[in-house]
Amino acid sequence: MPGEFYIEGKREKVDLTEIKNIISEMQTSITQVQNNVTTLVTKSEGVAPVTGSAMADWQAAESDVVTIGVHGARYKVHSLLVSIHNLVGTAITVRLYMQVNGVERKVYEQSFSASADPQGLWVINGTVGIHEALLVTLQSNNADDNGKAVDYDCMMEAM
Repeated sequence: MPGEFYIEGKREKVDLTEIKNIISEMQTSITQVQNNVTTLVTKSEGVAPVTGSAMADWQAAESDVVTIGVHGARYKVHSLLVSIHNLVGTAITVRLYMQVNGVERKVYEQSFSASADPQGLWVINGTVGIHEALLVTLQSNNADDNGKAVDYDCMMEAM
């Protein structure tokens, strides 16, 4: 029978099923190790910086600048900069939103003045772990800011 053999002189069957199962388990373990190594190499290469600009009617309503990350993916956000160099408002409010226990909540809010504060704002300066999408919004108190570009730059690392 397949999977069996006889020991010469004893004429008894030896079942190789247990040996086959052990080999199969070892192959599965090797595949898992290979996948883990691939994942670690990918993570060590880092995540490309998230950069760009957004245009909106910033004074008309709070508007989205950028969404960082995605649902279910874990990241370390090392820095998030938002540039207000094109704006003139004296109350430029930056807000961050993220799901907390399945419900989107405001997790950060701070107001700045384009004339008194730096043109580049360190919204996140240090490491923050996220596992949901992080939405960055902006609102200005000056209608002259409508249609102006707001630049952003974010550095992340996969976890």
